[in-house]
Amino acid sequence: MSHFLTLIVDPATMSLPDAIIARVRDAIQGGPPVILSPGEAADIPCAAAPDAAVVAQALDGAPVDAIATKARGRRKGLLVADMDSTIVTTETLDEIADYAGLKDEIAAITRRSMNGEMDFAAALQKRVGMLKGLSIEALEKTWERTVLTAGARELVATMRAHHATTALVSGGFTFFTSRVAALIGFDVHRANTLLDDGRVLTGKVSTPILDANAKVELLRELAMARKLRLAATLAVGDGANDLAMLGEAGLGVAFRAKPIVAAAARAQVRHSTLRALLFAQGYRLEEISGG
Repeated sequence: MSHFLTLIVDPATMSLPDAIIARVRDAIQGGPPVILSPGEAADIPCAAAPDAAVVAQALDGAPVDAIATKARGRRKGLLVADMDSTIVTTETLDEIADYAGLKDEIAAITRRSMNGEMDFAAALQKRVGMLKGLSIEALEKTWERTVLTAGARELVATMRAHHATTALVSGGFTFFTSRVAALIGFDVHRANTLLDDGRVLTGKVSTPILDANAKVELLRELAMARKLRLAATLAVGDGANDLAMLGEAGLGVAFRAKPIVAAAARAQVRHSTLRALLFAQGYRLEEISGG
């Protein structure tokens, strides 16, 4: 069999029914399913890449993610992950803005930028400019309420345990990427630097701004450093500034993504946790590290 179709659910909300596995297997004429995690994930081997429309029809609206991969080279040697709304549950810039009483206004600009309706650099500079004069204490307060996405620890720990390089890359700020990287063990982190005068934000961000091009360049840089083909890389993100790296990676996954990203990505996770990225690589439950 040349491909696998991996079915995954969020075990906090449901258990993966045997009936759905059987229905999808019959629809794509797959081989005997392999349970990766009981009630959470299963592989269905396939003779060819399954038709997405056929899979969707078989799932019939059930909250089950389905990711198709080639059987050869499933396990990736490099992970490049977006931070905001991917590795953490929030948009950290929007949360900073909450302390300035501007969350709704800034979040509206964020949504437009992440949907590809605004130039990323211009949107970032506009939002940061609106925060001029805000106490830098707002950054610490924002960090205190930043929450990791379910499965983030397991994703990074497991891939590192199997000798993959892991990188966190964000159009947000190093104040947060440095802390997230230290917390869950990313090997590398890259982001923008939010400028301050020691007391308050200046309303400026360092240049050049880390944008979509910088994200895909980091993917290439780290793949080259590891002497990996791009087919051996994994990228995950949710916004328009992630599209280039998702398209270049061997496995590019849109995670609970904005519509423009979900429509373009070859693989997406809408319902399950970040553990889905491990199951899509063929990892079994007993191989997953706890972080």
